[in-house]
Amino acid sequence: MIKATIGQICFVRMNENDDLIDTIRKSAEENRINAGMFTLIGALKNVVLACYENGEYTYTHLDGPMEIASCTGNIAVDEKGEVIIHAHIVVSNVKGEAFGGHLSKDSHVGPTAELMIIEAAEVSLQRIFDDSTKLRLLNLG
Repeated sequence: MIKATIGQICFVRMNENDDLIDTIRKSAEENRINAGMFTLIGALKNVVLACYENGEYTYTHLDGPMEIASCTGNIAVDEKGEVIIHAHIVVSNVKGEAFGGHLSKDSHVGPTAELMIIEAAEVSLQRIFDDSTKLRLLNLG
């Protein structure tokens, strides 16, 4: 376990066509956040969801319009110091049907989305590749 205090809290309004993952990463980098968590609400044009099984991801592409019912995740860095975004999302379509999974690149904002990042101050979370799961897991040791 790693403990931290809350540092800065950043609020970001995303614009139409922004890629969710890229915008979250860019916002963290611009504010020098290497450890933290975030939440996100808004609307999407499309979303790419992933589901992990036996060392691989299966991808599902959905076209909108869709509402972000819930999106939460964390911010860490890899072995090279590059910011890594890990997020899970639940979206709903106009019928109210919900779909969820691991948020993947190429998921684009509809009219707008609102991001809130909470920094974990004075720590750096690192993700390290784990051979057995084939995932980048948080190094908390």
